[in-house]
Amino acid sequence: MTLFRQIYALLFALFLLTIASVAYVQFSETQGFLTKQMESDLNNASHSLGLMLTPVLEAGDTAGAETLVNVIFEGGYYQQIKLTWLVDGKQQVWNNTVKVDSVPQWFIDLDLFANINKQTTITSGWLQLATLEITAHPGFGYQELWRIISDIIILFSILFLIAIAFARVGLSWILKPLNTLSLHAKQIAERQFGPDMPTPKTKELKELVDAFNSMSAQLKQVFSSLDEEVSALRKKNLVDQVSGLPNRQYIVSRINGWLSEPSTGALYLVKMDWLEDVHSKYGFQVRDETIRILSEKLQQHQDEIAHSVIARIAAYEFAFLVEDCEHDQLTKYLQSLIRTVNKEISKAGSKPNEQFNIGVAERLGQMTVSDMMAQADNALQQSIKEAKVFHWFENTQKQLFTREEWRNNLGSAIQNKKFQFRWQPIQLSAKNEVCQRELYCQLNIEDTTLHAGQFMPYVELLSLGTLLDRCLIETVNQHKLLERNYERVAINLTNQSISDTEFHGWLKQFLRANKFPERICFEIPEASVYSDLEACESLCKVIRDCGAHFGIDHFGRQFGSMAYLQSLRPHYVKLDQSFAYIEDNQHNSELCRALVNVAKGLDIQVIVTGIQEKQQLSRFTELRVDAYQGFISPPVNIKL
Repeated sequence: MTLFRQIYALLFALFLLTIASVAYVQFSETQGFLTKQMESDLNNASHSLGLMLTPVLEAGDTAGAETLVNVIFEGGYYQQIKLTWLVDGKQQVWNNTVKVDSVPQWFIDLDLFANINKQTTITSGWLQLATLEITAHPGFGYQELWRIISDIIILFSILFLIAIAFARVGLSWILKPLNTLSLHAKQIAERQFGPDMPTPKTKELKELVDAFNSMSAQLKQVFSSLDEEVSALRKKNLVDQVSGLPNRQYIVSRINGWLSEPSTGALYLVKMDWLEDVHSKYGFQVRDETIRILSEKLQQHQDEIAHSVIARIAAYEFAFLVEDCEHDQLTKYLQSLIRTVNKEISKAGSKPNEQFNIGVAERLGQMTVSDMMAQADNALQQSIKEAKVFHWFENTQKQLFTREEWRNNLGSAIQNKKFQFRWQPIQLSAKNEVCQRELYCQLNIEDTTLHAGQFMPYVELLSLGTLLDRCLIETVNQHKLLERNYERVAINLTNQSISDTEFHGWLKQFLRANKFPERICFEIPEASVYSDLEACESLCKVIRDCGAHFGIDHFGRQFGSMAYLQSLRPHYVKLDQSFAYIEDNQHNSELCRALVNVAKGLDIQVIVTGIQEKQQLSRFTELRVDAYQGFISPPVNIKL
């Protein structure tokens, strides 16, 4: 029971007790007063009737005596009058039943008034003529008592209703700070720190609210400090101070994570010797400012073509990692890169297409970081040797399908639900149990099994993301995959679905109609959070309200504040695979620890990904991660 209801019930009981006490006192005093009044009336009537009957009794006139008694008895105030003649013992009795109009019979049956009678002897001198016994009729008492009690009940009922209404309004107003305090405490428990509560006028509540505001501010400062620590560590260890771009260490770990997942794309290495001329002509300050401006222009123009990671890996060398792109888009990216660099070369007073070279290595099947970097570097050296702007080690494998064929094949697969599934268990760190399973899809086209990394770039390119996600979710439900295990099933959402409000509405209807929404997890890439936070908040609210779960994938990959964790409140985060390949480097370990602390501080489950072997997992034991995922527990096929 809430404090409001407890106080309300206490006031209710006290008011009832007070009313009952006042009513009892009033009832007792009224009953006593009426009893005394009836006794007094009875004495007066007995005395008066005795004086009136004396002459009649002396004359022995029975009829006269009856006439005199009837005059008094017909008033209705007496229940019985008994006249006994002492001369011959004759009795005359007059009776009146106890019945009173406008008073309930049950009230009369309570016998609230005892029998009141008065017996006197009528004399004439020394001679005793008769005895007169009069019994009072309680009707008057019952009538008056019922009227007074009715008035009291009506009056007290009105007062009671008024008092209760005022008490409710008053308590709500007085206890409003406590209600606000309760909500604020729940938000603090959930690591949500809003604005300070207004200070109430009540002294005790004022002190309590001030204490909570102070505690909330301190906790908020703690989490802000953790966020700032992550940003500082990133800037210190993974960011080039001159250009503001990621450094070589970051791009290597990012390439490692990229190669560990099924995907497509290319790596561009760019050497810009013209920056050396700027240095020799204008000094290092102008050179550094030129590098900074160049970095801004590259980020601005290249992101318009395709999302990429741009890093400065040496004094005059830059690396461009483009993921999930087909060959045509990679060509456009190269053209845009050459055009942007030439503009900056011209501004610096040098000749375009001179003193800069590009080496392009397109991803081929299974490759390591060393293979990728070596191939890109070889292409760069070949470009320098041949005095060409770029050299491209292209993917010599023949493309499986043209864009139109991809459209037809993917459209048919989505419409007919031809996808096959595998799922990979995610193991708890504390005990050997599966906490959830991540779902992967494959596609059979012309007797060829294609993994997601082969067809997902075309799904994004052809804007089929929403249709694919709906297809996969419906297929999971159709084949009752949620009922095969008690563990949750994680489904990755595409960027198109995350930004599509119609998909949000469809997902809400699907989850509300589903029997096991709590067994479904939806994973949102961290890149989507930074690109469209508002859409992510809308989608996450739908998922949470319907009882499902969601998490952030590739956590820690992007550069930016972790403040979105407080607004989205994910159930878990998956550390980016690049952290799994961090060797015993103190700076990188500090960054990983800070990321884990930020999530754990908000009571968010942390899952480390990309784990291949137990030795790799042991490095994360001291970080207290909750679970791990990787080919240490490989995916298994699902029979539909």
